[in-house]
Amino acid sequence: VQLVESGGGSVQAGGSLRLSCVVSGYRGSCYCWAWFRQAPGKEREGVANSPCTGGAWYADSVKGRFTISRDDAKNSLYLQMNSLKPEDTATYYCAARWSYYCYVDSSKYNVWGQGTQVTVSS
Repeated sequence: VQLVESGGGSVQAGGSLRLSCVVSGYRGSCYCWAWFRQAPGKEREGVANSPCTGGAWYADSVKGRFTISRDDAKNSLYLQMNSLKPEDTATYYCAARWSYYCYVDSSKYNVWGQGTQVTVSS
């Protein structure tokens, strides 16, 4: 099973980026998708997650600015990031958990993408 992310880059504060993640090699019917991020010198933190049953969770720091979405027919996950701030600068990772349930704890996830860099300048 492999996750491949794309869509990172550099943007000025207030700008937008859309991250994508594609999973290959998994044949299950329901799983949790999530986005995490890690800034230099900081721990990895949950950004948003999406259970297959619907709904989503967002970190307080991104609520109202980021939107997670999924297209299970395309085995794809997205993160639309608007009103970006310099503090959003980090490496962003998508992750999958082969379960109906999502967790904020990164140790609960089964597979990870390689990460994509997002840099927001002031």
